[in-house]
Amino acid sequence: MKHIYIISGFGADERVFSKLDFGDNDVHFILWKVPEKDETLASYAERLAKEILYPNPILIGLSFGGMMAIEIAKLIPVEKVILISSIRNRYELPLFMKLAAALHLTKIVPLRPFKFLEPIENYNLGVESKEQKQLLREYRENINQQYTDFALHEIVNWKNEWSPQNVVHIHGTNDHIFPIKYIKDPEYIIHGGGHLLLMNNADEVNEILKKEL
Repeated sequence: MKHIYIISGFGADERVFSKLDFGDNDVHFILWKVPEKDETLASYAERLAKEILYPNPILIGLSFGGMMAIEIAKLIPVEKVILISSIRNRYELPLFMKLAAALHLTKIVPLRPFKFLEPIENYNLGVESKEQKQLLREYRENINQQYTDFALHEIVNWKNEWSPQNVVHIHGTNDHIFPIKYIKDPEYIIHGGGHLLLMNNADEVNEILKKEL
């Protein structure tokens, strides 16, 4: 039996993992925290890492959670890092995020949960059901704005160049957030999978998890 620590995507929680099967392993969810004033990404990763109480865990991260999993793996020994719909380093950031960073758009135009933007956001995330639309609406309504500003700034400005050797990357060919053309040699490619492939392609992801866990 292994201890698995899971970090969800931007502003989300454990509900997006509801269709995944982690076998008989002990699963622990690390929830997002409100960042402190002027907190660095390294400091934020240290705070999340304090929740890991068992040695040499497996880290699983979705999207921004995958980026944080890599940051945590810089701090503690881990057995494996599993990335889902995420990136390993700054070279895999899509062009539009690099432009947003260069133009400081996260500071000039802070993101707010406008309802008229929901269809665009849902398309980019690959939402396929009313259940998913409702779940994402709940996330938008309850997300902390200080966390939002921090997370978006850190995502587009991620400077990481390091990748753990024991990393497993699962990515979909229809991911609009992190397009696969920017992803270098993911271990598993799910054809037709979007950013929410862990929900919409759960059977394929579960087969991978069965092998990797």
